Amino acid sequence: MKKLILLLFIPLISFGQSETENNSKVPSEIFDNIPVYPGCKGSELKKRKCMSERIAKFVERKYNTDIAADLGLTGRQRISVIFKIDTLGNITGVRARAPHRRLEKEAVRVIKLLPKMKPGIQNGKPVIVPYSLPMTFQVKENKKKKEILKPAYLDW
Repeated sequence: MKKLILLLFIPLISFGQSETENNSKVPSEIFDNIPVYPGCKGSELKKRKCMSERIAKFVERKYNTDIAADLGLTGRQRISVIFKIDTLGNITGVRARAPHRRLEKEAVRVIKLLPKMKPGIQNGKPVIVPYSLPMTFQVKENKKKKEILKPAYLDW
Protein backbone atom coordinates (compact mmCIF):
# COMPACT_ATOMS: atom_id res chain seq x y z
CA MET A 1 0.00 0.00 0.00
CA LYS A 2 2.85 2.40 0.87
CA LYS A 3 4.51 1.69 -2.48
CA LEU A 4 1.24 2.37 -4.30
CA ILE A 5 0.82 5.75 -2.59
CA LEU A 6 4.42 6.63 -3.39
CA LEU A 7 3.90 5.69 -7.05
CA LEU A 8 0.81 7.91 -7.20
CA PHE A 9 2.75 10.95 -5.92
CA ILE A 10 5.75 10.59 -8.25
CA PRO A 11 3.87 11.89 -11.33
CA LEU A 12 2.53 14.82 -9.30
CA ILE A 13 6.02 15.75 -8.17
CA SER A 14 7.43 15.57 -11.68
CA PHE A 15 4.61 17.74 -13.08
CA GLY A 16 5.14 20.23 -10.28
CA GLN A 17 8.74 20.67 -11.40
CA SER A 18 8.03 21.26 -15.07
CA GLU A 19 8.14 24.84 -16.33
CA THR A 20 4.55 25.98 -16.58
CA GLU A 21 5.02 29.54 -17.76
CA ASN A 22 7.77 31.90 -18.81
CA ASN A 23 7.43 34.62 -16.19
CA SER A 24 10.58 36.40 -17.39
CA LYS A 25 12.69 35.67 -14.28
CA VAL A 26 16.25 34.56 -15.02
CA PRO A 27 19.43 34.06 -12.99
CA SER A 28 21.70 37.13 -12.88
CA GLU A 29 24.63 35.33 -14.56
CA ILE A 30 22.86 35.18 -17.93
CA PHE A 31 21.61 38.75 -18.42
CA ASP A 32 22.53 40.69 -21.51
CA ASN A 33 22.20 43.81 -19.34
CA ILE A 34 21.68 43.95 -15.58
CA PRO A 35 19.21 46.43 -14.04
CA VAL A 36 20.77 49.89 -13.78
CA TYR A 37 20.28 52.45 -11.02
CA PRO A 38 19.76 55.98 -12.43
CA GLY A 39 23.11 57.61 -13.16
CA CYS A 40 25.20 54.41 -13.22
CA LYS A 41 27.32 54.02 -16.37
CA GLY A 42 30.25 52.02 -17.68
CA SER A 43 30.93 48.30 -17.98
CA GLU A 44 28.62 45.68 -16.48
CA LEU A 45 30.98 45.33 -13.51
CA LYS A 46 31.00 49.10 -12.92
CA LYS A 47 27.20 49.27 -13.24
CA ARG A 48 26.79 46.42 -10.75
CA LYS A 49 29.15 48.07 -8.25
CA CYS A 50 27.56 51.49 -8.77
CA MET A 51 24.07 50.05 -8.24
CA SER A 52 25.07 48.35 -4.99
CA GLU A 53 26.75 51.50 -3.70
CA ARG A 54 23.85 53.78 -4.66
CA ILE A 55 21.24 51.50 -3.09
CA ALA A 56 23.33 51.25 0.10
CA LYS A 57 23.70 55.06 0.29
CA PHE A 58 19.99 55.54 -0.41
CA VAL A 59 19.01 53.14 2.36
CA GLU A 60 21.54 54.68 4.76
CA ARG A 61 20.03 58.14 4.19
CA LYS A 62 16.37 57.10 4.36
CA TYR A 63 16.27 54.31 6.97
CA ASN A 64 15.27 55.49 10.44
CA THR A 65 17.63 53.58 12.76
CA ASP A 66 16.10 55.34 15.79
CA ILE A 67 13.23 52.85 15.59
CA ALA A 68 15.52 50.09 16.91
CA ALA A 69 16.66 52.27 19.83
CA ASP A 70 13.04 53.20 20.59
CA LEU A 71 12.23 49.49 20.74
CA GLY A 72 15.02 48.99 23.28
CA LEU A 73 17.18 47.00 20.88
CA THR A 74 20.94 47.43 21.15
CA GLY A 75 23.97 46.14 19.30
CA ARG A 76 24.13 45.00 15.72
CA GLN A 77 20.78 44.61 13.98
CA ARG A 78 20.42 42.64 10.76
CA ILE A 79 17.61 42.99 8.29
CA SER A 80 17.28 40.91 5.13
CA VAL A 81 15.32 42.48 2.30
CA ILE A 82 14.37 40.90 -1.00
CA PHE A 83 12.59 42.58 -3.87
CA LYS A 84 12.21 42.43 -7.63
CA ILE A 85 12.95 44.93 -10.34
CA ASP A 86 10.16 44.35 -12.86
CA THR A 87 10.20 44.66 -16.64
CA LEU A 88 9.43 48.38 -16.38
CA GLY A 89 12.18 49.05 -13.81
CA ASN A 90 9.78 49.39 -10.87
CA ILE A 91 10.45 47.93 -7.42
CA THR A 92 7.93 45.18 -6.60
CA GLY A 93 7.47 42.26 -4.22
CA VAL A 94 9.36 43.84 -1.32
CA ARG A 95 9.73 41.56 1.72
CA ALA A 96 11.87 41.93 4.83
CA ARG A 97 12.97 39.83 7.81
CA ALA A 98 14.14 41.59 10.97
CA PRO A 99 14.23 41.14 14.75
CA HIS A 100 11.07 43.27 15.08
CA ARG A 101 8.05 43.93 12.87
CA ARG A 102 8.56 47.73 12.97
CA LEU A 103 12.08 47.30 11.56
CA GLU A 104 10.66 45.18 8.75
CA LYS A 105 8.01 47.79 7.93
CA GLU A 106 10.64 50.54 7.85
CA ALA A 107 12.84 48.48 5.51
CA VAL A 108 9.91 47.84 3.15
CA ARG A 109 8.99 51.55 3.23
CA VAL A 110 12.52 52.63 2.31
CA ILE A 111 12.98 50.07 -0.49
CA LYS A 112 9.66 51.12 -2.04
CA LEU A 113 11.09 54.66 -2.26
CA LEU A 114 13.93 53.55 -4.55
CA PRO A 115 13.81 55.33 -7.92
CA LYS A 116 12.67 53.65 -11.11
CA MET A 117 15.57 51.79 -12.71
CA LYS A 118 16.48 50.61 -16.16
CA PRO A 119 15.26 46.96 -16.24
CA GLY A 120 17.45 43.93 -16.81
CA ILE A 121 17.57 42.66 -20.39
CA GLN A 122 17.77 39.05 -21.60
CA ASN A 123 17.57 38.08 -25.27
CA GLY A 124 16.61 41.65 -26.11
CA LYS A 125 13.58 41.66 -23.78
CA PRO A 126 13.13 43.23 -20.33
CA VAL A 127 13.01 40.63 -17.53
CA ILE A 128 12.13 40.52 -13.85
CA VAL A 129 15.26 40.54 -11.70
CA PRO A 130 15.28 39.45 -8.04
CA TYR A 131 17.51 41.46 -5.70
CA SER A 132 18.63 40.62 -2.18
CA LEU A 133 19.82 43.33 0.18
CA PRO A 134 21.31 42.47 3.58
CA MET A 135 21.19 45.49 5.91
CA THR A 136 23.24 45.75 9.09
CA PHE A 137 23.46 48.66 11.49
CA GLN A 138 24.73 49.29 15.00
CA VAL A 139 22.27 50.56 17.62
CA LYS A 140 23.72 52.49 20.51
CA GLU A 141 22.05 52.35 23.87
CA ASN A 142 19.54 55.14 24.33
CA LYS A 143 20.55 56.58 27.72
CA LYS A 144 17.80 59.21 27.73
CA LYS A 145 15.17 56.54 27.24
CA LYS A 146 16.70 54.46 30.06
CA GLU A 147 16.52 57.43 32.42
CA ILE A 148 12.88 58.02 31.54
CA LEU A 149 12.04 54.36 32.07
CA LYS A 150 13.96 54.14 35.38
CA PRO A 151 11.53 53.24 38.17
CA ALA A 152 10.84 56.23 40.43
CA TYR A 153 11.31 54.24 43.65
CA LEU A 154 14.93 53.37 42.83
CA ASP A 155 17.48 55.95 43.91
CA TRP A 156 20.52 55.55 41.67
